[in-house]
Amino acid sequence: MEPVYELNGLRVVDLTKVLDPATESRRCHLIRYNTGGSIPDFHTALDLTSHLGTHCECPYHHFEDGKSVGDLPLTTFMGRAIYVVIDFLEPNAHISAADLDRACGDRIKEGDIVILDSNWKFPPFTPLTNSPEDKRLFIGEESAIWFRDHKVKCVGFGDGVSIENCNEDVKPFHDILMANDIVFLEVLKNLEHLKKDTFFMSYAALPIVGADSCPVRAYAIEGIEQFS
Repeated sequence: MEPVYELNGLRVVDLTKVLDPATESRRCHLIRYNTGGSIPDFHTALDLTSHLGTHCECPYHHFEDGKSVGDLPLTTFMGRAIYVVIDFLEPNAHISAADLDRACGDRIKEGDIVILDSNWKFPPFTPLTNSPEDKRLFIGEESAIWFRDHKVKCVGFGDGVSIENCNEDVKPFHDILMANDIVFLEVLKNLEHLKKDTFFMSYAALPIVGADSCPVRAYAIEGIEQFS
């Protein structure tokens, strides 16, 4: 599927993983059926995990009293996005506040979406995750505090950053950010097709009350002046 489109003078980049039930390792089953009658009327029952493919995780993923997908406003899932590639750290280094200061400079504004990546790319959530071949950078408590203090609305991840390396890093990252209703955007694809590092982004989830997460269609629109 083509990941880049032109639309009324704007450049649209699809950042979503295409899902194929035949190859997905996470729960993804489609049940197609005809409701009957003389005119074919096909429906599809979707049997999916909430963390399938490109997905947005909300506070209810981590806290029993956290907000679910259906409890958050639509504006949680769209806005000005900054793509930050950290290309100056050694493999498996932890991303510090000083590293984020260096990589972001003064670009971050309150309410931004930050897509974090590095040059140490490796597919997430595979049997080789955390193996010696996995050189991705790590997040942790210090990076979480930085994002909280800069009042971002969402932290997204390219294939160059690991968020599942160990409990000592993963738990405080979730604790700190999700306590402030900052959502996570995982399994983003096609980031190499971006020509801008600042753009409008949408990753709208279905407003399902009680859902901790939801697969999304994530995309960037480059060229909108207000989001440049």
